[in-house]
Amino acid sequence: MASEELEFVNDLLGSFSLDGLTVAEQRQVMEQSASAPLTGTTIAPVDADGVPAEWVVAPGADSEDVLVSLHGGAYSIGSLATNRWFSSLLSDATRRRVLSIDYRLAPEHPFPAAVDDTVATYRWLLDSGVLAKRIAVAGNSAGGGLALATLVALRDQDVALPVAAIALSAWTDLTASGSSVTTCAATDLMLTADGLRYSADLYAGPSRFDHPYASPLFADLHGLPRPPRLTRDEARRQLSPMTLSFMGESRRLSNRRMKRELRLRLRHPTLREGLPPPRPAAR
Repeated sequence: MASEELEFVNDLLGSFSLDGLTVAEQRQVMEQSASAPLTGTTIAPVDADGVPAEWVVAPGADSEDVLVSLHGGAYSIGSLATNRWFSSLLSDATRRRVLSIDYRLAPEHPFPAAVDDTVATYRWLLDSGVLAKRIAVAGNSAGGGLALATLVALRDQDVALPVAAIALSAWTDLTASGSSVTTCAATDLMLTADGLRYSADLYAGPSRFDHPYASPLFADLHGLPRPPRLTRDEARRQLSPMTLSFMGESRRLSNRRMKRELRLRLRHPTLREGLPPPRPAAR
């Protein structure tokens, strides 16, 4: 039997729909639903070589290490404001400083603008004196796909890679070629096949869906850090099989360090910016 907390989240997600709204209206809804960061979190705006960003630092997070946070939102919605709660959780969980970036959005700024902004921010960190071995990149949904695409782009540019990437329910395949698009349609509470295709078209256009920086599932993954770990078995979510496909491909193609056994972690629920924490269980 599902817990009261899980039922609450499922009901909330089921009632949260952006269908029929314009991109501008979707952005407004997301801004209005954004949750505040954890209590005591400090927020400090910064210009990362022309890319708007902000430091999000939870209490006790005083490490020299940096976690770059990339929001979800199908590459067309989401912002620093909608990403603060997610970023504060990352900072609290890792005890690291989090740099949340406001990468440019489609359709005003289509592919590869988001990748260019994330690469520019990473290079800015390096130029600021932060060592690559002290940087990790994290994102959820489109942000997870962007995190993986950023690794590929950095490798292609011969830039020292971050030590790790965290991809939560990553959108790795804009072509929607995986079977999960249809097999999970009845149980996915937020995503639809038509919605995925519409967002992919806004971002990249059909002729670029399979570009490795748009769909890292199709990238050459040699030389990347070890495959990211899922934080939860999300078999009913459409994007999780995409992440699993990416991880399986990375294990097949990459070096020995990346060929370790894939482990599914069950420690934390998937995080979505703008979604408030579940209410406490009744006592």
